[in-house]
Amino acid sequence: MANHASAEKCNRQSERHRMHNRYYAKTTRNAIRAIRNTTDKAAAQENAPKVYAMIDKLAKIGVIHKNKASNLKSGIATYINKLA
Repeated sequence: MANHASAEKCNRQSERHRMHNRYYAKTTRNAIRAIRNTTDKAAAQENAPKVYAMIDKLAKIGVIHKNKASNLKSGIATYINKLA
């Protein structure tokens, strides 16, 4: 347990940041999953920039590593290009 007011505040902030990061990471994962489950190339291309922006934001704020963000975006682009 926290023995100082500053430690208690740090715990509160950590929990708030964790919930914030978890929400945006889960939302982004669902958006990626939606693109990968679609078979319509036009719809996938239309949604891709929004998902790319979400991934970039996660990397910028440190929720995911920048190389992971790059790999995710590359995988999405490869999937979209393979659609007929």
